[in-house]
Amino acid sequence: MTSPYPERVLPRPRLLRAAALLAALAFAAGLAVPAGADPVAPDGSLAAKGADPRRTRGLFVDPLMPAANQDQVYRDRIGSKAQALWIIPEAYPTSEVRGVVRAYTKRALTARKTPMLVVYGIPGRDCGQYSSGNPLTTAAQYRTWVRRIAGGLRDQHALVVVEPDALPLFSSPVETCPTKPDGWQGMLRFASRRLSDSGAWVYLDAGHSNWTPYDQRPAFLKRAGIGYARGFSTNVSNFRTTASEKQYAAFLLRGLRRLGIRGKHYVIDTSRNGAVPSADGYDVINPTWARLGRPPRLVFDGAFDGTLWVKHPGESDGQLNGGPPSGQWCDFLADRLLGQPESSTC
Repeated sequence: MTSPYPERVLPRPRLLRAAALLAALAFAAGLAVPAGADPVAPDGSLAAKGADPRRTRGLFVDPLMPAANQDQVYRDRIGSKAQALWIIPEAYPTSEVRGVVRAYTKRALTARKTPMLVVYGIPGRDCGQYSSGNPLTTAAQYRTWVRRIAGGLRDQHALVVVEPDALPLFSSPVETCPTKPDGWQGMLRFASRRLSDSGAWVYLDAGHSNWTPYDQRPAFLKRAGIGYARGFSTNVSNFRTTASEKQYAAFLLRGLRRLGIRGKHYVIDTSRNGAVPSADGYDVINPTWARLGRPPRLVFDGAFDGTLWVKHPGESDGQLNGGPPSGQWCDFLADRLLGQPESSTC
């Protein structure tokens, strides 16, 4: 089967002069089918109703993801962990995206695991940097694309991280983000509501703890539709410690409560936060000091839903520190994360 995982479009942490950086993927679980598992209908949707299966099932470890198809050390230590499928318009245009989503979620549910995806296609994405190539240029195009994604997600009990970086980037001054689109909050609000209506657990991305200032971020989250979502994600594609991200999440939750938004949850990307970040916070493109973080796992501890690997460990952030173009697998980048001697080539 052809891999559905696109290259060269996954976001990488950025250098922000006014703030400091950004965010990218996923989870943990095996592929064994437990006795008494929920039945799956022919179309891949859950046939049985009752307790939400996301609370008891493991997360889908896709055998097609890049790390699962590398040398054994990478398969064992990276490819054995659940990581999300990034849904991007360059790879999955409007005419095809529903089928791609449905095929992926059907494979996950057939394995009795929870599918996890990232929606990354808002116009103006990445403020003209590495991941800015985007065929969607208008709000109307974006809404149509999101509708098709939602159609593929209906009744699939998926987890969806929505638009890494968009909210903290677009809420910054236009000088920082010259591609900021008009109506960006409305687009995020539409995506949060429409994808949540499909039955997905939606986490609207909120940047990370070193992306400052963030005093007004709860208000931006409210205007961007956090009320429709299960909650928010933090640290996507970045390197902040889990402790720092929990403190940041607590700040956002307090701010949301003051705005009348209660009962929200959050997830943290721990794919590469296993070491203390550099002091200034700016060395974030394939940094040599980064290490794998805590394995992905849903824990449902109060508002904290769990750790995810949103960024694919071993895939490049961009062409710095020896890396190839953004999104490409590279053995020596994986070696760095594993703390082992670097291979000579990608």
